[in-house]
Amino acid sequence: MFDTNTTSMDSQHRWRYFLIFLLLTALGLLPGCPADTSESSGTAETDGTSETALQAQLGFTEITQPAGLGEFFHETGAFGNKWMPETFGSGGGFIDYNGDAWEDILLMGGGAWPEYSNKTAQALWLYKNNGDGTFTQVTEEAGLQDVATYSFGFTVADYDNDGDQDFFLTTLYENLLFRNDDGVFTEVGSEAGVSNQSTWSTASMFIDADRDGYLDLYAGNYVDWGPDNDIFCSMDGKTKAYCTPALYNGVPGRFYHNNGDGTFTDVTESAGFLPAPGKTLGVSETDFNRDGWPDIVVANDTERNLLYENNRDGTFTEKGLVSGIAFDEVGKARAGMGVESGVVDSTGEVTIFIGNFSNEMIGVFRHTDSGYFTDRAALSKIGRPSLLILTFSVILFDVDYDTDLDLYCANGHIQKLIQDGSTYRQPSQLYVNRGNGIFEERSREIGGPLLKPLVSRGAACADIDRDGDLDILITENGGPVYLWRNDSDIGQFLRVRLQGTSSNPDGVNSSVKAYLGDYMMERRVRTGSSYLATSEKPVTFGLGQATAVDSLVIQWPSGNRDTYTNVQANQMIRIVEGSGTYVQESLPGYAGSRDLARRYENKSRTQEGKRARIQYFNTQYPIFNTQNFNIQNSHLPALDIGGRFGSKEISPGASKYSQTPNI
Repeated sequence: MFDTNTTSMDSQHRWRYFLIFLLLTALGLLPGCPADTSESSGTAETDGTSETALQAQLGFTEITQPAGLGEFFHETGAFGNKWMPETFGSGGGFIDYNGDAWEDILLMGGGAWPEYSNKTAQALWLYKNNGDGTFTQVTEEAGLQDVATYSFGFTVADYDNDGDQDFFLTTLYENLLFRNDDGVFTEVGSEAGVSNQSTWSTASMFIDADRDGYLDLYAGNYVDWGPDNDIFCSMDGKTKAYCTPALYNGVPGRFYHNNGDGTFTDVTESAGFLPAPGKTLGVSETDFNRDGWPDIVVANDTERNLLYENNRDGTFTEKGLVSGIAFDEVGKARAGMGVESGVVDSTGEVTIFIGNFSNEMIGVFRHTDSGYFTDRAALSKIGRPSLLILTFSVILFDVDYDTDLDLYCANGHIQKLIQDGSTYRQPSQLYVNRGNGIFEERSREIGGPLLKPLVSRGAACADIDRDGDLDILITENGGPVYLWRNDSDIGQFLRVRLQGTSSNPDGVNSSVKAYLGDYMMERRVRTGSSYLATSEKPVTFGLGQATAVDSLVIQWPSGNRDTYTNVQANQMIRIVEGSGTYVQESLPGYAGSRDLARRYENKSRTQEGKRARIQYFNTQYPIFNTQNFNIQNSHLPALDIGGRFGSKEISPGASKYSQTPNI
């Protein structure tokens, strides 16, 4: 997390790894350097899908206060001693705790030092989604009011296979596991066997490592720190500052195997997770080698990054160094924060993104068919714009719904007195994918809350209003939370929720592929990724102008495979493993005069004299209808369902809609 000009390990170990790095490079076994200079073979063009044709207008609106989240505040506990844990929070994200298909919000309130100050902190804040764009705090009703700890991050899944969402909380002390019983939580960490260490934990992830239908657990740990071994650090030789983790010993993460009876067994060593350098801040699941078994990417702070390849039995072999993701291009460990992974071009290969410290580019590593990763930070056009930025969270989602994944970055510094040309409060960055894994940073062009300087930490995404697009939640260190509603003028889409039968109930570690002709898009159902944050589990495909997915293929962790053809766009579907069919779920936010008025009035700017086509779905008859309208006063007037749009009648009951401007 801190400036890596300070050595991250003693000189002997640094030179040992550096010499290994040089040797492997000389032997041609480490293609991570030089960087890949080739471009991907193509982009999606089925049904005219392209960024130019779609011309999506992107935009977010901050709705924190009207949504009812204004009460939350992250407490660092700071009282002048500059203790390291104070700079790390807050974590937060989404959990459907009551099973009503509306994503609720869980926030980590941090902690305090009761022996040293009078400050107090609420460790957990749970907000129920009311289904109307607002949230109500239900922390006490859900049994979370009296949790006493210093909280950092969490991960969500149904670990006991009883049909509801449980969560694991990382803390400065013993980690906690909360079992969900009909919307009320009980802390069971000790009896479940996952609170067996008192150490500082950060990132965490549920993963079905052995594909037995029960979710195992990885908990990333940071450093061996406490008030008794706190080190005096200073930037001016007089005033205490927050220390670099290079001065502390790292603590390896822990891996717990799910026994299938509500308990876990610590198998860290036998599963291949030792030795490890610790200082972990991010963890992401992927299947980089396409063998059907989930692998693990670990981002470490001033230590080498790790890549755990699944041995196809729930044990792992660490291959970060030989794969090319461990160090930067000169063999130096960077200050890794959040991590994300996904397919961002037409190669079908996984790309790993790692947020780093200021004066360190965001890491961009794409897997190749030779089995190694190439460094694409510069070629992707992400490297230079991220150089002076300290990036904590990285999340992939298709913001403009043009079929490819874009990258959102939540930024903010550690020190208020900065000497590296950066700033303490930093705006977000949104890298829009051109379609071939080359990105364009467009936050200034889009404007709005993206330009607001923040001390950001966690970031997660979910469709909080069930209108088909993904909204963003951002937490600040020592500050409030921010909820940004996605008001982008998007293309067509398809949202998919999985329900496992032979696999775990959430379908975690499933691969979902959508095909438009020969063009393939992949999303994975998973936990982890980003930084101390949890995004929703349903997967979302942007389809551009395509009105249907030619084929949808689900590869379940059980080994089962389900395929569906001609799946229509602009809907949310739930697929039960092995059922052979899917159920359409409602998208109430994608209908109604309020949403239509907001969308058309705010985003349908176009040229005078052009025409616009409105496609709407009449709930009384299962068919789509299309009508064309003349543009007046350079924009489309607001639409009132059951009333008039210009001089054209819209029949009562019309609900689902889409828009194609400038036809």
